[in-house]
Amino acid sequence: MPTDKKRRVTPSREPEVLLDDLCNALLTPSGREEMRNLLRDLCTPAELRTLAERWHVARLLDTTEMPYRDIHLATGVSTTTIVRVGRFLRLEPHQGYRRAIDTLGARNAR
Repeated sequence: MPTDKKRRVTPSREPEVLLDDLCNALLTPSGREEMRNLLRDLCTPAELRTLAERWHVARLLDTTEMPYRDIHLATGVSTTTIVRVGRFLRLEPHQGYRRAIDTLGARNAR
C-alpha cells in the first residue's frame, strides 16, 4: 500500500511513458556510487557491460584516430556495435553521446 510520500504509478506499455519514467530515475543519483548501485539493480551484468563498452567506444572514437578494426581488436567490441556508436556519435540527431562527452570534458577542464 503506497504511503502519502509515494506517488502511485499507473501500469503502462507506452514506450515514451516508460522511457520518461526511467529517465527520471536515472536523474536521481547524487554521485557515482549511487548511480553504480542503481545501474546494478536495473541491469544484468551483461547489459551493464554492453552499456559500458558502448560508452568506451564513443570516447575512443571521439578522442583518437583509431580505425574501427583496431578498436575491435583492442576492446573485443563487435565492429557492428562500433559502427553504430560512430553513427550515433556523429550523425544521429539525438546527440546524447556528444553532449555527455562535451559535458565531461568541460568538467574535467575546470
